[in-house]
Amino acid sequence: MSRYKKSQYIRQEDLVNNSDIFNGDKGNGCFMGKPRHFVLKDGMNNLYEPIRNDVLRYFKDNDISWWGGDKPSGHTLSSQIACLNHLFAIMNDHDAVLTMLNGVRNEFEKVLPVGCDANPKYIGFEVVSKKDHLNENTSTRGSNCTSVDAFVYARHKGDGKLWLIPIEWKYTEHYANLDKSNEDRHGEEKGSNGKGQERVRRYSALTDASLQLKSLDSYYGSIYYQEPFYQLMRQTLWAENIVKHKHVETLKADDYMHIHVIPSDNKDLLAKKYSVSGMGMEETWRSMLSDQSKYIIVDPQELLEPIKDKYPELVSYLKKRYW
Repeated sequence: MSRYKKSQYIRQEDLVNNSDIFNGDKGNGCFMGKPRHFVLKDGMNNLYEPIRNDVLRYFKDNDISWWGGDKPSGHTLSSQIACLNHLFAIMNDHDAVLTMLNGVRNEFEKVLPVGCDANPKYIGFEVVSKKDHLNENTSTRGSNCTSVDAFVYARHKGDGKLWLIPIEWKYTEHYANLDKSNEDRHGEEKGSNGKGQERVRRYSALTDASLQLKSLDSYYGSIYYQEPFYQLMRQTLWAENIVKHKHVETLKADDYMHIHVIPSDNKDLLAKKYSVSGMGMEETWRSMLSDQSKYIIVDPQELLEPIKDKYPELVSYLKKRYW
């Protein structure tokens, strides 16, 4: 187990034992067939109390799948839950969302309602494209295709162009050296007519055509098929192709900026030397990008810093729970 993940297990178990943050839920919920002290019996208690009912309604109204089941996960280290706990409470506040975004890069004059939602607000969750541009054969929110954990739609100050702002949210994630281009499906030889080959078939031509991702002579075994870069590759292609095909998309945009939210203490993700590069996570990913300005890493506390005075109760909860 990674050092950071272990520290967060200890943190969450202490909250289960010694606080009322989980509405009296004392854990020992079931995860992977066993009761775990850090898993709540009722996943609703894993959400910030003021947003609980609204989150359920949002997921139902927009037909979004929950990670790991049909309801909020009770796993206290869930990054989906962490993303919602940080951002959902401000999604209807234009000025707060704009201030937060401009804290990352001060370039935007306005944020717009996320039009793909049933009741559009200024942040969307588990957002997908209207059309399948990535050869994935589906656009189901939250499962079986490329989606983004959170999403902001913004107008640029300089030229008035519309931007996509996909947000990928990490909490305790870290990754082994597993090659997703070399994975079989039903016991075939690895990389032969299985999941790995299908992945390369889907994305290699799109990567060749990308203006942002650097092309390679061969994609098998490459950086693009190792996590977390496999996710980043697909999300980059997702944003790039929504811009390219804006005439058929609900979210019509001219440009994008990819925000990667990662706790700065998660060195097991950030500082690991990846076997495909011999470098850390950020150095590895930036080595594959043509325009460095389109990719930004930010700590979750830093992300919400510009609005901390406007949302003191939310910030107090987040400090206790995560920071």
